[in-house]
Amino acid sequence: MAVPRNRTSNARKNSRRSHHAKKPKNLQSCSNCGNPRISHRICPHCGFYDGRSVVNAKSE
Repeated sequence: MAVPRNRTSNARKNSRRSHHAKKPKNLQSCSNCGNPRISHRICPHCGFYDGRSVVNAKSE
């Protein structure tokens, strides 16, 4: 069986995990209403996608 010969130090362990942090979502402004939305998704505010109305907007 493979067994580590020496203990991995905290610095080495944490340097390896430095890329594990979550990245913020990529938001773009909607071409119709200007509110932020995730790319390649229907706008949750107005219901537009790719320049056309896909779903009816939520009435509040």
